[in-house]
Amino acid sequence: MAALGRDVGADLRDAGVVPLGAGEAPKDIKMAASMNDQPSPSLGDAKLRRPIVIEIIEKKFECFRKEMTLNIYGTLSFATTAGFSGILANFIFRHCFKVKHDALKTYASVTTLPFLATIVAEKLLLTDALYSDNISEENCVLRSSLIGIVCGVLYPTGLAFSKNGRLAVKYHTVPLPPKGRVLLHWTLLCQTEVKAMAIPLIFQTTFGIFNGLQKHAAFQKTLEKTA
Repeated sequence: MAALGRDVGADLRDAGVVPLGAGEAPKDIKMAASMNDQPSPSLGDAKLRRPIVIEIIEKKFECFRKEMTLNIYGTLSFATTAGFSGILANFIFRHCFKVKHDALKTYASVTTLPFLATIVAEKLLLTDALYSDNISEENCVLRSSLIGIVCGVLYPTGLAFSKNGRLAVKYHTVPLPPKGRVLLHWTLLCQTEVKAMAIPLIFQTTFGIFNGLQKHAAFQKTLEKTA
């Protein structure tokens, strides 16, 4: 029996199979057991990476929130200056036409309507165009300046002229214009005082340029952070 056992052992060694001693376990089983005893490195890395990822997301969200707040404040400031232009225009034409009636009604309309018109025009013509078409900086500044001139000067001026002109005709505060020369009559009547609207014209143009540069810079920052 001992000789038979030695012969079997020799044959196994010749075949590349090392017989295990009593109480020994295969090497593959030992390695598997040792790997199971150690913590998984991927889970540990995930636990370390998770706070870093959350911190990065929070920082990006905070920057985005600050940029959006700045854009909102810029839009509201732009619209507020248009409302002040309406107040100035209404004051000028009420003085020219010597109108004393419906003061609250006219001031409310010539202040609110240019304010809302500026917000809507900037949203449609500037902000949406910037984020959808990626317009150039020059185009952005041009659009913003035109919004300031049209919605912040021309529109409140025409609105105040129309409302106070109707009140002047209704209450006969100034001589009625001759037939066929209505617009010329009203223009000559207030041509001196209306020159004061050059002040909001210059201011709105300057503000429009600054607003356009600011909007385009904020858009570029957003692109860099999302890239």
